[in-house]
Amino acid sequence: MQPNFRKNLHTNISVTAAAIALLIASPVANSNIANAQTNTTNTRPAASIEKPTVINISITEAQVLAAQKAWGDALVSISTTYEQKGIAAARELAGKIIDQAYGYQFGAVLFKPTLAKPPQTYRTTRQGALAYFVGGDPAFPSDSGFALKGWRKVEIRNAGIFINGDTAMSLATVVLTDKSGKVTSVDKTWGFIKDSSGKLRIILHHSSLPYGS
Repeated sequence: MQPNFRKNLHTNISVTAAAIALLIASPVANSNIANAQTNTTNTRPAASIEKPTVINISITEAQVLAAQKAWGDALVSISTTYEQKGIAAARELAGKIIDQAYGYQFGAVLFKPTLAKPPQTYRTTRQGALAYFVGGDPAFPSDSGFALKGWRKVEIRNAGIFINGDTAMSLATVVLTDKSGKVTSVDKTWGFIKDSSGKLRIILHHSSLPYGS
C-alpha cells in the first residue's frame, strides 16, 4: 500500500470518529434523538381504546321459540282475564298484546285466522285482529272472540323454522287445551321480523284446521 494512501485513510477515519463524538456530545443532537423517540412512541395505538360496538340484527332460534311461547301465553291470559274481569278488561289486554306481538305499525300484517270466513277471511288491520280475538265489533259480525274460549294451555310443535337475517318463518302444529280438557289442534305458519329495538314482530300469521277435521 502506498504511504500517501495509508495517510489519507488514517486521516479520514480520524475525522469521522471526531464527527460522531461531536454529535453524541451535542445537546441539540440529543434533543432531536429524544424527540424522535417520543414521536415514535406517540404513534403507537393506545391500550385503553374501547372495543367497537357490534350490532347484530340476525334472529336466533331461541328468539323464535320465545316469541311463539309468548303468543301462547298471551292467548291463555286473555281467556282467564275475560273470565275473571270481564270483556272490557280482556279487550284492553288483547289490544296491548297485539301492539306488542304484531307488526301493524309497519303496515299490513298477513293474518289469516283459524275461524274466519269470506269476505273477512284475512285480517290485514289491527282492528280486524282485535275483533277476531275478542269479538264485539259490528264491522266484524261473525267474530265471537277466539281468545275468549277458555284456553288453559298452548303447546307448539314446530315442523320447521327458517331464519334468514332479520326475518324468520315457522311451520307448526299448535295444540290448544280449554278449561274442560278439550283439545283443539290447528296448523299454523308464522312470519317474524326484528324491529329496531331488537324485538320480534309477527308480520305473517296463517292458521287453519287440519285437513279432514
